[in-house]
Amino acid sequence: MPKVSTSDFRNGLTIRMDSEIYTILEFLHVKPGKGGAFVRTKLKGVTTGKVLEKNFRAGETVESVRVERRNYQYLYNEGDIYHFMHLETFEQITIPAERINRAEFLKESETVTVVVDADQEEILYVDPPDQVVLEITSTEPGVRGDTAQGGNKPAELESGATIQVPLFINEGDQVKVDTRTSKYLERIKS
Repeated sequence: MPKVSTSDFRNGLTIRMDSEIYTILEFLHVKPGKGGAFVRTKLKGVTTGKVLEKNFRAGETVESVRVERRNYQYLYNEGDIYHFMHLETFEQITIPAERINRAEFLKESETVTVVVDADQEEILYVDPPDQVVLEITSTEPGVRGDTAQGGNKPAELESGATIQVPLFINEGDQVKVDTRTSKYLERIKS
């Protein structure tokens, strides 16, 4: 496995540390008045999702992990097992629910990104698209006059997720949702 120095750190770099795989979310080179320089990092565990902060001495090396991002189509799920198909080879794979980020926003036939450890061909995690268009399956009807000050109400999406939407949104409307923040973005005109 290739080693990388702290001078090669960048956001999104994937490293192996203590037999766990982490992605660097943030890093900062610090040179204090006394003592040696160091690199302060914020790391996210790829399989655990746990975020931790760690300092590395300047020039320290860690093992890097080569990852590949592959596009797959989400087919369906059976309980906690999700089925995907590679868009070019049509190979089908199954992935357990704990490896899928924000699974509540998956919609059948949606294209997702499967992140794979390229050296060991191990599936690390699945990311849905950053923005998805979903239909509102149930929400309370908005009352005329309630929109003067704005306001939100809960709405259930066709994927099963519940988000806050403006009062003028009704059942059957198509909405665009940011999957990273679970926030309503806009209503889609049909």
